[in-house]
Amino acid sequence: MDIKALGVAIQQIASEKGIPPERVLEAIETAIAAAYKKEYRKKTEVIRAKLDTKTGAMKFAQVKTVVDPSEVRVVSEEEEVMEPEKKSQALTEAEEELLPRYNPDRHIFLEDAKAINSDVTVGEELEFPLEIQESFGRIAAQTAKQVVLQSLREAERASVREEFADKEATIVSGAVQRFERGNVYIDLGRAVGVMFHTESIPGEHYRIGERLRFYVLAVQDDARRPGIVLSRSHPEFVKKLFALEVPEIAEGVVEIKAIAREAGSRTKVAVASKEEGVDPVGSAVGQRGTRVMAVTNELGNEKIDIIEWSDEPEKFIANALSPAKVKLVTVSDRRDATVLVAEDQLSLAIGKGGQNVRLAAKLTGWKIDVRSQSNPEEMQEGGVSVSQERENVEGNEIREKEGE
Repeated sequence: MDIKALGVAIQQIASEKGIPPERVLEAIETAIAAAYKKEYRKKTEVIRAKLDTKTGAMKFAQVKTVVDPSEVRVVSEEEEVMEPEKKSQALTEAEEELLPRYNPDRHIFLEDAKAINSDVTVGEELEFPLEIQESFGRIAAQTAKQVVLQSLREAERASVREEFADKEATIVSGAVQRFERGNVYIDLGRAVGVMFHTESIPGEHYRIGERLRFYVLAVQDDARRPGIVLSRSHPEFVKKLFALEVPEIAEGVVEIKAIAREAGSRTKVAVASKEEGVDPVGSAVGQRGTRVMAVTNELGNEKIDIIEWSDEPEKFIANALSPAKVKLVTVSDRRDATVLVAEDQLSLAIGKGGQNVRLAAKLTGWKIDVRSQSNPEEMQEGGVSVSQERENVEGNEIREKEGE
């Protein structure tokens, strides 16, 4: 075997796949062991191959696990040839469920193992050298090829998961690679992420090769599912973008207390300062609006309202209805708020299709009823909105009453 060429190939594969060279060598050894087993040994045996990277010599061994006779179920020859129906009757369910079956090809009793190595214990593995073989048939070689490819795929997936595990709930940059069934696949360098249709910004159009930022929603450890799930519509995406653009937020001087978002249309962000003398709204907006404009541009000109957080519900609700100017806010213990505004501010407070009051309710967690100051008894069309939190509370109360 040309060890120099093999070493170069191992290093090249490791570099391309981003996995340790040891893992590549392990995949090769596993593949050769599979080919050896396919050609020369029984299916039930465990075969291990070891390649000496200095000399090129290959060694093979059968591996057996040391077991205690009381911890395994030994099947007699009579039971082995018994019909399946009779065999199942001969064994109790407890024996089948609790005790693994003893297999002489894979197991060795402790007493026999101690005759070979006096220090061996239950659970350890013993290796029994096998005859060295260098020629393999076509089927065995094909098996080895499949094992190598599968092992390398698994190693590459594990490496990518490890790299992206600490990037969950952060922002990454990637290029649009392809579209498939409404989902967008993103090239992230060593990995490909997927942004499902529901996680894209409504109305936003993507071009192949276009480079964008994404929020890492999840890194899944399941080969049957997409590994890295991305989003551009998640409210946390806006929060992370502000942390990139606003030093005060990144340093923790200014905190984003709440976000309400209707992706592609409008977002409300409530900010608070942890240090006296620092204007939270001014910090987030930036000089001449440069900071908030940078976030808006990334979101495709989505409108963003920056409002100041307050522990006082009346003040917070009034701020949340910005840009409308509120005259009066009255609140109840049931987290219901009635808001009065001037007649000329009514449409602004409610917003197009009730969007402004809807986002304000989502941001504050209150049920908000916007009315005209000149006619407080009249309910306005689209002027009432309930937050999801408030809906959940009311739903639980109704279910409790029905249960009584």
